[in-house]
Amino acid sequence: MRRVSAFGDDALGDLDAVAMVDALRTGRVSSAELVEAAISRAAAVNPMLNGLAHEAFDQARARAASGARVGGYFDGVPTFIKDNVDVAGMPTMQGTDAWDPRLQDYHGDFAKFYLATGLIPLGKTQLSEFGFSASAEHPRIGAVRNPWDTDYTAGASSSGSGAFVAAGVVPIAHANDGGGSIRIPAACNGLVGLKPSRGRLPLDKLTRQMPVRIVHDGVLTRSVRDTAAFYREGERIWRNRSLLPIGAVTGPGRDRLRVAVVIRSLNRDSSPAIRDQALQTAALLEGLGHRVTHLDSSPIPETFAEDFLLYWASMAMALVRTGKRTFGPSFDRERLDNLTLGLDRHATRNLHRLPLAITRLRRLRKVTERLYRDYDVLLMPTLAEETPRIGHLDPTADYQQVMDRLVDWVAFTPLQNATGEPAISLPMGQSDSGMPIGMMFSAPLGHERRLLELAFELEAAKPWPRIQAEATV
Repeated sequence: MRRVSAFGDDALGDLDAVAMVDALRTGRVSSAELVEAAISRAAAVNPMLNGLAHEAFDQARARAASGARVGGYFDGVPTFIKDNVDVAGMPTMQGTDAWDPRLQDYHGDFAKFYLATGLIPLGKTQLSEFGFSASAEHPRIGAVRNPWDTDYTAGASSSGSGAFVAAGVVPIAHANDGGGSIRIPAACNGLVGLKPSRGRLPLDKLTRQMPVRIVHDGVLTRSVRDTAAFYREGERIWRNRSLLPIGAVTGPGRDRLRVAVVIRSLNRDSSPAIRDQALQTAALLEGLGHRVTHLDSSPIPETFAEDFLLYWASMAMALVRTGKRTFGPSFDRERLDNLTLGLDRHATRNLHRLPLAITRLRRLRKVTERLYRDYDVLLMPTLAEETPRIGHLDPTADYQQVMDRLVDWVAFTPLQNATGEPAISLPMGQSDSGMPIGMMFSAPLGHERRLLELAFELEAAKPWPRIQAEATV
Protein backbone atom coordinates (compact mmCIF):
# COMPACT_ATOMS: atom_id res chain seq x y z
CA MET A 1 0.00 0.00 0.00
CA ARG A 2 1.22 3.49 -0.83
CA ARG A 3 -0.78 6.24 0.85
CA VAL A 4 -0.17 9.76 -0.41
CA SER A 5 -0.70 12.92 1.62
CA ALA A 6 0.00 16.57 0.88
CA PHE A 7 -0.92 17.70 4.40
CA GLY A 8 1.88 19.52 6.19
CA ASP A 9 2.90 22.39 8.41
CA ASP A 10 2.14 25.21 6.00
CA ALA A 11 -0.55 27.87 5.60
CA LEU A 12 -3.14 25.26 4.57
CA GLY A 13 -2.48 22.93 7.51
CA ASP A 14 -5.45 20.59 7.79
CA LEU A 15 -8.00 23.40 7.47
CA ASP A 16 -11.21 22.95 5.54
CA ALA A 17 -12.46 25.80 3.34
CA VAL A 18 -14.64 27.39 6.03
CA ALA A 19 -11.67 27.45 8.43
CA MET A 20 -9.55 29.04 5.68
CA VAL A 21 -12.13 31.78 5.24
CA ASP A 22 -11.93 32.48 8.97
CA ALA A 23 -8.12 32.50 8.87
CA LEU A 24 -8.16 34.94 5.96
CA ARG A 25 -10.64 37.28 7.63
CA THR A 26 -8.74 37.37 10.90
CA GLY A 27 -5.41 37.94 9.14
CA ARG A 28 -3.77 34.71 10.32
CA VAL A 29 -2.95 33.83 6.70
CA SER A 30 -3.00 35.62 3.37
CA SER A 31 -4.47 34.40 0.12
CA ALA A 32 -0.97 34.43 -1.39
CA GLU A 33 0.22 32.07 1.36
CA LEU A 34 -2.70 29.69 0.82
CA VAL A 35 -2.21 29.64 -2.94
CA GLU A 36 1.54 29.09 -2.68
CA ALA A 37 1.04 26.25 -0.22
CA ALA A 38 -1.55 24.61 -2.48
CA ILE A 39 0.78 24.90 -5.49
CA SER A 40 3.59 23.28 -3.53
CA ARG A 41 1.29 20.48 -2.43
CA ALA A 42 0.05 19.89 -5.98
CA ALA A 43 3.61 19.73 -7.28
CA ALA A 44 4.56 17.26 -4.53
CA VAL A 45 1.78 14.72 -5.02
CA ASN A 46 0.78 15.03 -8.68
CA PRO A 47 3.61 12.76 -9.90
CA MET A 48 2.01 9.99 -7.82
CA LEU A 49 -1.69 10.85 -8.31
CA ASN A 50 -1.76 12.26 -11.86
CA GLY A 51 -4.75 14.47 -11.11
CA LEU A 52 -3.63 17.64 -12.89
CA ALA A 53 -4.96 18.28 -16.40
CA HIS A 54 -3.84 21.90 -16.82
CA GLU A 55 -1.60 24.06 -14.64
CA ALA A 56 -2.53 27.70 -14.03
CA PHE A 57 -0.18 28.33 -11.11
CA ASP A 58 1.21 31.66 -12.32
CA GLN A 59 -2.26 33.08 -12.91
CA ALA A 60 -3.33 31.99 -9.43
CA ARG A 61 -0.24 33.55 -7.88
CA ALA A 62 -0.87 36.82 -9.72
CA ARG A 63 -4.52 36.93 -8.62
CA ALA A 64 -3.63 36.22 -4.98
CA ALA A 65 -0.73 38.69 -4.93
CA SER A 66 -2.80 41.48 -6.48
CA GLY A 67 -5.08 41.68 -3.48
CA ALA A 68 -8.03 42.04 -5.86
CA ARG A 69 -11.23 40.81 -4.27
CA VAL A 70 -14.12 39.18 -6.07
CA GLY A 71 -16.33 39.69 -3.06
CA GLY A 72 -17.49 36.10 -2.66
CA TYR A 73 -17.45 34.24 0.65
CA PHE A 74 -14.52 32.01 -0.40
CA ASP A 75 -12.43 34.93 -1.69
CA GLY A 76 -8.79 33.81 -1.63
CA VAL A 77 -9.33 30.05 -1.09
CA PRO A 78 -7.53 27.85 -3.67
CA THR A 79 -9.44 25.32 -5.77
CA PHE A 80 -9.37 23.33 -9.00
CA ILE A 81 -11.92 23.08 -11.81
CA LYS A 82 -12.68 19.84 -13.62
CA ASP A 83 -11.49 19.84 -17.22
CA ASN A 84 -14.90 19.58 -18.87
CA VAL A 85 -16.16 23.13 -18.31
CA ASP A 86 -14.81 26.17 -20.13
CA VAL A 87 -12.57 28.57 -18.22
CA ALA A 88 -11.11 31.61 -19.98
CA GLY A 89 -7.40 31.24 -20.63
CA MET A 90 -7.39 27.46 -20.14
CA PRO A 91 -7.98 24.63 -22.63
CA THR A 92 -10.90 22.23 -22.24
CA MET A 93 -9.73 18.71 -23.12
CA GLN A 94 -12.52 16.54 -21.65
CA GLY A 95 -10.08 13.90 -20.38
CA THR A 96 -8.76 13.02 -23.84
CA ASP A 97 -5.93 13.93 -26.20
CA ALA A 98 -8.01 13.51 -29.37
CA TRP A 99 -7.50 17.13 -30.50
CA ASP A 100 -4.98 19.92 -30.08
CA PRO A 101 -5.44 22.11 -26.97
CA ARG A 102 -6.67 25.65 -27.51
CA LEU A 103 -7.26 28.31 -24.87
CA GLN A 104 -10.85 29.30 -24.25
CA ASP A 105 -11.78 32.94 -24.79
CA TYR A 106 -14.63 33.02 -22.27
CA HIS A 107 -15.84 31.44 -19.07
CA GLY A 108 -18.74 29.05 -19.47
CA ASP A 109 -21.87 29.76 -17.44
CA PHE A 110 -20.88 27.41 -14.62
CA ALA A 111 -17.32 28.75 -14.37
CA LYS A 112 -18.70 32.32 -14.09
CA PHE A 113 -20.88 31.20 -11.21
CA TYR A 114 -18.20 29.08 -9.51
CA LEU A 115 -15.54 31.78 -9.61
CA ALA A 116 -18.00 34.41 -8.35
CA THR A 117 -17.74 32.65 -4.98
CA GLY A 118 -14.16 34.00 -4.77
CA LEU A 119 -12.38 30.68 -5.16
CA ILE A 120 -9.01 30.94 -6.93
CA PRO A 121 -8.43 28.21 -9.55
CA LEU A 122 -4.96 26.67 -9.69
CA GLY A 123 -5.82 24.87 -12.91
CA LYS A 124 -7.94 21.99 -14.09
CA THR A 125 -8.26 18.39 -12.93
CA GLN A 126 -8.24 15.19 -14.93
CA LEU A 127 -11.25 13.03 -15.77
CA SER A 128 -12.00 9.89 -17.75
CA GLU A 129 -12.49 10.48 -21.48
CA PHE A 130 -15.63 12.65 -21.78
CA GLY A 131 -16.55 11.40 -18.31
CA PHE A 132 -17.88 8.12 -19.70
CA SER A 133 -16.00 5.77 -17.35
CA ALA A 134 -16.08 5.57 -13.56
CA SER A 135 -12.27 5.28 -13.56
CA ALA A 136 -9.81 7.61 -15.28
CA GLU A 137 -7.22 5.33 -16.89
CA HIS A 138 -6.38 6.98 -20.20
CA PRO A 139 -3.81 4.95 -22.22
CA ARG A 140 -1.57 7.96 -22.92
CA ILE A 141 -2.54 10.52 -20.26
CA GLY A 142 -2.30 7.84 -17.58
CA ALA A 143 -4.41 6.73 -14.64
CA VAL A 144 -5.56 9.01 -11.83
CA ARG A 145 -4.63 7.19 -8.63
CA ASN A 146 -6.25 7.09 -5.23
CA PRO A 147 -4.35 8.82 -2.39
CA TRP A 148 -5.57 6.18 0.08
CA ASP A 149 -3.65 3.59 -1.95
CA THR A 150 -2.16 4.37 -5.34
CA ASP A 151 -2.81 0.83 -6.59
CA TYR A 152 -6.52 1.76 -6.69
CA THR A 153 -8.59 4.08 -8.86
CA ALA A 154 -9.66 7.49 -7.59
CA GLY A 155 -13.07 6.93 -9.18
CA ALA A 156 -14.43 9.10 -11.95
CA SER A 157 -15.26 11.00 -13.76
CA SER A 158 -14.27 13.76 -11.30
CA SER A 159 -11.17 11.77 -10.45
CA GLY A 160 -8.49 14.46 -10.24
CA SER A 161 -10.68 16.67 -8.06
CA GLY A 162 -11.40 13.77 -5.72
CA ALA A 163 -7.76 12.76 -5.42
CA PHE A 164 -6.54 16.31 -4.77
CA VAL A 165 -9.17 17.13 -2.13
CA ALA A 166 -8.63 13.83 -0.30
CA ALA A 167 -4.84 14.23 -0.37
CA GLY A 168 -5.09 17.76 1.04
CA VAL A 169 -3.96 19.78 -1.98
CA VAL A 170 -7.07 21.98 -1.76
CA PRO A 171 -10.10 21.80 0.55
CA ILE A 172 -12.73 22.09 -2.18
CA ALA A 173 -12.81 21.36 -5.90
CA HIS A 174 -15.32 21.42 -8.73
CA ALA A 175 -16.90 18.16 -9.83
CA ASN A 176 -19.88 17.27 -11.97
CA ASP A 177 -22.12 14.26 -12.21
CA GLY A 178 -23.88 12.68 -15.19
CA GLY A 179 -24.14 9.15 -13.81
CA GLY A 180 -22.43 9.37 -10.42
CA SER A 181 -19.31 11.41 -11.15
CA ILE A 182 -19.50 13.50 -7.96
CA ARG A 183 -20.63 10.63 -5.74
CA ILE A 184 -18.31 7.93 -7.13
CA PRO A 185 -15.02 9.77 -6.42
CA ALA A 186 -16.49 10.89 -3.09
CA ALA A 187 -17.03 7.23 -2.17
CA CYS A 188 -13.61 6.12 -3.47
CA ASN A 189 -11.67 8.94 -1.76
CA GLY A 190 -13.55 9.29 1.53
CA LEU A 191 -15.19 12.64 0.73
CA VAL A 192 -18.53 14.44 0.88
CA GLY A 193 -20.13 14.56 -2.56
CA LEU A 194 -23.55 16.13 -3.11
CA LYS A 195 -25.18 15.89 -6.52
CA PRO A 196 -27.72 18.72 -6.37
CA SER A 197 -31.24 18.88 -7.73
CA ARG A 198 -31.69 19.48 -11.43
CA GLY A 199 -31.65 23.24 -11.96
CA ARG A 200 -30.03 24.05 -8.61
CA LEU A 201 -26.85 25.47 -10.21
CA PRO A 202 -26.19 27.06 -13.63
CA LEU A 203 -25.24 24.71 -16.46
CA ASP A 204 -23.11 25.25 -19.52
CA LYS A 205 -24.91 25.47 -22.86
CA LEU A 206 -24.17 21.91 -24.00
CA THR A 207 -25.59 20.32 -20.86
CA ARG A 208 -28.62 22.65 -20.83
CA GLN A 209 -29.59 21.42 -24.29
CA MET A 210 -29.63 17.70 -23.45
CA PRO A 211 -33.02 15.96 -23.95
CA VAL A 212 -32.75 14.69 -20.36
CA ARG A 213 -30.52 16.98 -18.32
CA ILE A 214 -28.64 14.29 -16.43
CA VAL A 215 -25.49 16.37 -15.73
CA HIS A 216 -25.27 18.36 -12.50
CA ASP A 217 -22.33 20.48 -11.30
CA GLY A 218 -21.17 20.63 -7.70
CA VAL A 219 -18.13 20.22 -5.44
CA LEU A 220 -16.13 17.65 -3.52
CA THR A 221 -15.08 18.48 0.05
CA ARG A 222 -13.71 16.83 3.17
CA SER A 223 -16.35 18.28 5.53
CA VAL A 224 -20.11 18.64 5.44
CA ARG A 225 -19.86 22.28 6.43
CA ASP A 226 -17.78 23.10 3.35
CA THR A 227 -20.41 21.57 1.07
CA ALA A 228 -23.18 23.36 2.98
CA ALA A 229 -21.32 26.68 2.78
CA PHE A 230 -20.81 26.29 -0.97
CA TYR A 231 -24.53 25.82 -1.61
CA ARG A 232 -25.45 28.62 0.80
CA GLU A 233 -23.15 31.04 -0.98
CA GLY A 234 -24.08 29.74 -4.41
CA GLU A 235 -27.73 30.50 -3.67
CA ARG A 236 -26.80 34.11 -2.94
CA ILE A 237 -25.17 34.40 -6.36
CA TRP A 238 -27.73 32.51 -8.46
CA ARG A 239 -31.13 31.22 -7.36
CA ASN A 240 -33.60 28.95 -9.13
CA ARG A 241 -36.95 30.14 -7.79
CA SER A 242 -38.70 26.92 -8.80
CA LEU A 243 -36.76 24.97 -6.13
CA LEU A 244 -37.02 25.15 -2.36
CA PRO A 245 -34.19 27.29 -0.95
CA ILE A 246 -31.37 25.53 0.88
CA GLY A 247 -30.37 28.47 3.05
CA ALA A 248 -27.72 28.28 5.77
CA VAL A 249 -27.36 24.72 7.08
CA THR A 250 -25.03 24.64 10.07
CA GLY A 251 -25.92 21.44 11.91
CA PRO A 252 -28.27 18.48 12.25
CA GLY A 253 -31.99 18.87 11.79
CA ARG A 254 -34.53 18.19 14.53
CA ASP A 255 -36.95 16.09 12.52
CA ARG A 256 -36.66 12.30 12.74
CA LEU A 257 -36.85 10.95 9.21
CA ARG A 258 -38.53 7.98 7.56
CA VAL A 259 -35.65 6.19 5.84
CA ALA A 260 -36.04 3.49 3.19
CA VAL A 261 -33.02 1.19 2.77
CA VAL A 262 -32.28 -0.52 -0.54
CA ILE A 263 -29.20 -2.75 -0.77
CA ARG A 264 -30.04 -4.60 -3.97
CA SER A 265 -30.07 -2.81 -7.33
CA LEU A 266 -32.38 -4.53 -9.82
CA ASN A 267 -30.91 -8.06 -10.15
CA ARG A 268 -27.54 -7.08 -8.70
CA ASP A 269 -26.55 -7.82 -5.09
CA SER A 270 -24.04 -5.59 -3.35
CA SER A 271 -20.78 -7.21 -2.23
CA PRO A 272 -20.71 -8.52 1.37
CA ALA A 273 -18.56 -5.59 2.59
CA ILE A 274 -20.86 -3.02 1.00
CA ARG A 275 -23.98 -4.78 2.27
CA ASP A 276 -22.57 -4.91 5.81
CA GLN A 277 -21.72 -1.19 5.74
CA ALA A 278 -25.22 -0.35 4.52
CA LEU A 279 -26.73 -2.37 7.36
CA GLN A 280 -24.41 -0.69 9.88
CA THR A 281 -25.42 2.73 8.54
CA ALA A 282 -29.09 1.80 8.78
CA ALA A 283 -28.56 0.66 12.40
CA LEU A 284 -26.80 3.95 13.19
CA LEU A 285 -29.74 5.89 11.77
CA GLU A 286 -32.12 3.81 13.88
CA GLY A 287 -30.00 4.47 16.95
CA LEU A 288 -30.29 8.20 16.24
CA GLY A 289 -34.08 7.92 16.32
CA HIS A 290 -34.88 7.77 12.62
CA ARG A 291 -37.51 5.29 11.42
CA VAL A 292 -35.82 2.78 9.14
CA THR A 293 -37.55 0.41 6.74
CA HIS A 294 -35.68 -2.19 4.68
CA LEU A 295 -37.16 -2.64 1.21
CA ASP A 296 -36.84 -6.10 -0.30
CA SER A 297 -36.55 -4.88 -3.88
CA SER A 298 -35.34 -1.86 -5.77
CA PRO A 299 -37.95 0.73 -6.84
CA ILE A 300 -36.12 1.09 -10.18
CA PRO A 301 -37.94 -0.36 -13.24
CA GLU A 302 -36.24 -3.28 -15.00
CA THR A 303 -35.85 -1.21 -18.16
CA PHE A 304 -33.83 1.53 -16.47
CA ALA A 305 -30.30 0.15 -16.88
CA GLU A 306 -30.70 -0.40 -20.63
CA ASP A 307 -32.46 2.94 -21.14
CA PHE A 308 -29.76 4.86 -19.28
CA LEU A 309 -26.96 3.06 -21.09
CA LEU A 310 -28.50 3.86 -24.48
CA TYR A 311 -28.94 7.52 -23.55
CA TRP A 312 -25.33 7.60 -22.24
CA ALA A 313 -24.19 5.99 -25.49
CA SER A 314 -26.10 8.55 -27.56
CA MET A 315 -23.98 11.30 -25.98
CA ALA A 316 -20.84 9.46 -27.09
CA MET A 317 -22.27 9.11 -30.58
CA ALA A 318 -22.99 12.84 -30.77
CA LEU A 319 -19.46 13.72 -29.66
CA VAL A 320 -17.78 11.26 -32.02
CA ARG A 321 -19.87 12.26 -35.03
CA THR A 322 -19.53 16.03 -34.49
CA GLY A 323 -15.93 15.96 -33.25
CA LYS A 324 -14.34 18.23 -35.86
CA ARG A 325 -17.14 20.78 -35.61
CA THR A 326 -17.17 20.72 -31.80
CA PHE A 327 -13.47 20.41 -30.97
CA GLY A 328 -11.75 21.74 -34.08
CA PRO A 329 -10.15 20.34 -37.24
CA SER A 330 -7.42 18.51 -35.30
CA PHE A 331 -10.01 16.10 -33.83
CA ASP A 332 -8.93 12.50 -34.51
CA ARG A 333 -11.41 9.77 -33.64
CA GLU A 334 -8.61 7.19 -33.92
CA ARG A 335 -7.24 8.60 -30.64
CA LEU A 336 -10.46 7.91 -28.72
CA ASP A 337 -10.50 4.98 -26.30
CA ASN A 338 -12.40 1.72 -26.77
CA LEU A 339 -15.10 2.68 -24.31
CA THR A 340 -16.05 5.90 -26.15
CA LEU A 341 -16.01 4.13 -29.53
CA GLY A 342 -17.95 1.17 -28.15
CA LEU A 343 -20.64 3.49 -26.78
CA ASP A 344 -20.82 5.14 -30.20
CA ARG A 345 -21.38 1.74 -31.84
CA HIS A 346 -24.00 0.77 -29.25
CA ALA A 347 -25.99 3.96 -29.87
CA THR A 348 -25.73 3.60 -33.64
CA ARG A 349 -27.08 0.03 -33.58
CA ASN A 350 -29.92 0.90 -31.20
CA LEU A 351 -30.84 4.40 -32.36
CA HIS A 352 -34.40 3.31 -33.16
CA ARG A 353 -34.92 2.56 -29.45
CA LEU A 354 -33.69 5.94 -28.21
CA PRO A 355 -37.01 7.90 -28.31
CA LEU A 356 -38.75 5.33 -26.09
CA ALA A 357 -35.75 5.19 -23.74
CA ILE A 358 -35.83 8.98 -23.35
CA THR A 359 -39.58 8.88 -22.69
CA ARG A 360 -39.15 6.27 -19.96
CA LEU A 361 -36.26 8.19 -18.38
CA ARG A 362 -38.38 11.33 -18.26
CA ARG A 363 -41.21 9.41 -16.56
CA LEU A 364 -38.95 7.83 -13.95
CA ARG A 365 -39.49 10.60 -11.43
CA LYS A 366 -43.10 9.50 -11.08
CA VAL A 367 -41.75 6.25 -9.62
CA THR A 368 -39.56 7.98 -7.05
CA GLU A 369 -42.24 10.55 -6.24
CA ARG A 370 -44.49 7.65 -5.15
CA LEU A 371 -41.64 6.32 -2.99
CA TYR A 372 -41.17 9.70 -1.31
CA ARG A 373 -44.83 9.82 -0.28
CA ASP A 374 -43.93 7.17 2.31
CA TYR A 375 -40.29 8.02 2.99
CA ASP A 376 -38.22 11.16 3.52
CA VAL A 377 -34.84 9.72 2.53
CA LEU A 378 -33.63 6.75 0.52
CA LEU A 379 -30.39 5.04 1.68
CA MET A 380 -28.43 2.98 -0.82
CA PRO A 381 -24.76 2.11 -1.21
CA THR A 382 -23.00 4.59 -3.45
CA LEU A 383 -21.29 1.71 -5.26
CA ALA A 384 -22.14 -1.99 -5.35
CA GLU A 385 -18.55 -3.18 -4.81
CA GLU A 386 -15.39 -1.92 -3.16
CA THR A 387 -13.06 0.42 -5.07
CA PRO A 388 -11.22 -1.59 -7.76
CA ARG A 389 -7.54 -1.58 -8.57
CA ILE A 390 -6.14 0.31 -11.53
CA GLY A 391 -6.64 -1.84 -14.63
CA HIS A 392 -10.04 -3.26 -13.70
CA LEU A 393 -11.72 -0.67 -15.93
CA ASP A 394 -8.91 -0.28 -18.47
CA PRO A 395 -10.55 1.61 -21.38
CA THR A 396 -8.27 -0.10 -23.91
CA ALA A 397 -9.78 -3.50 -23.03
CA ASP A 398 -12.67 -5.10 -24.86
CA TYR A 399 -15.70 -2.80 -24.79
CA GLN A 400 -18.12 -5.41 -23.48
CA GLN A 401 -15.78 -6.43 -20.67
CA VAL A 402 -15.40 -2.83 -19.51
CA MET A 403 -19.13 -2.13 -19.80
CA ASP A 404 -20.12 -5.27 -17.87
CA ARG A 405 -17.74 -4.30 -15.07
CA LEU A 406 -18.99 -0.70 -15.05
CA VAL A 407 -22.63 -1.74 -14.85
CA ASP A 408 -21.86 -4.10 -11.96
CA TRP A 409 -19.94 -1.47 -10.00
CA VAL A 410 -22.00 1.64 -10.75
CA ALA A 411 -25.38 0.09 -10.09
CA PHE A 412 -26.97 2.74 -7.85
CA THR A 413 -25.88 6.28 -8.78
CA PRO A 414 -27.50 6.85 -12.24
CA LEU A 415 -31.06 6.88 -10.83
CA GLN A 416 -30.87 10.44 -9.48
CA ASN A 417 -29.31 11.71 -12.71
CA ALA A 418 -32.42 10.57 -14.55
CA THR A 419 -34.91 11.86 -11.96
CA GLY A 420 -33.00 15.07 -11.18
CA GLU A 421 -33.32 14.46 -7.44
CA PRO A 422 -30.47 15.32 -5.03
CA ALA A 423 -28.19 12.64 -3.59
CA ILE A 424 -25.17 12.79 -1.32
CA SER A 425 -22.39 10.25 -0.76
CA LEU A 426 -20.83 10.16 2.70
CA PRO A 427 -17.76 8.15 3.79
CA MET A 428 -19.44 5.88 6.32
CA GLY A 429 -16.84 3.13 6.55
CA GLN A 430 -13.74 1.36 5.27
CA SER A 431 -13.12 -1.98 3.60
CA ASP A 432 -10.74 -4.62 4.98
CA SER A 433 -8.08 -3.18 2.68
CA GLY A 434 -8.50 0.25 4.28
CA MET A 435 -10.26 1.90 1.35
CA PRO A 436 -13.21 4.24 2.03
CA ILE A 437 -16.78 3.03 1.52
CA GLY A 438 -19.48 5.53 0.65
CA MET A 439 -23.18 5.40 1.45
CA MET A 440 -25.66 7.42 -0.58
CA PHE A 441 -28.69 9.31 0.69
CA SER A 442 -31.26 10.79 -1.68
CA ALA A 443 -34.36 12.93 -1.20
CA PRO A 444 -37.16 14.52 -3.22
CA LEU A 445 -36.37 17.28 -5.71
CA GLY A 446 -35.29 20.48 -3.95
CA HIS A 447 -34.58 18.89 -0.57
CA GLU A 448 -30.82 19.33 -0.34
CA ARG A 449 -31.30 20.95 3.06
CA ARG A 450 -32.69 17.69 4.44
CA LEU A 451 -29.68 15.77 3.12
CA LEU A 452 -27.19 18.29 4.52
CA GLU A 453 -28.81 18.23 7.96
CA LEU A 454 -28.66 14.44 7.98
CA ALA A 455 -25.04 14.56 6.79
CA PHE A 456 -24.11 16.88 9.68
CA GLU A 457 -25.75 14.45 12.11
CA LEU A 458 -23.91 11.43 10.71
CA GLU A 459 -20.57 13.26 10.59
CA ALA A 460 -20.93 14.05 14.30
CA ALA A 461 -22.15 10.56 15.22
CA LYS A 462 -19.47 8.70 13.28
CA PRO A 463 -16.60 10.97 12.22
CA TRP A 464 -15.02 9.60 9.09
CA PRO A 465 -11.34 8.74 8.81
CA ARG A 466 -9.00 11.23 7.20
CA ILE A 467 -5.85 10.53 5.24
CA GLN A 468 -3.65 13.01 7.09
CA ALA A 469 -3.82 11.07 10.35
CA GLU A 470 -1.79 8.12 9.05
CA ALA A 471 -0.46 8.94 5.59
CA THR A 472 3.00 8.72 4.14
CA VAL A 473 4.15 10.94 1.33
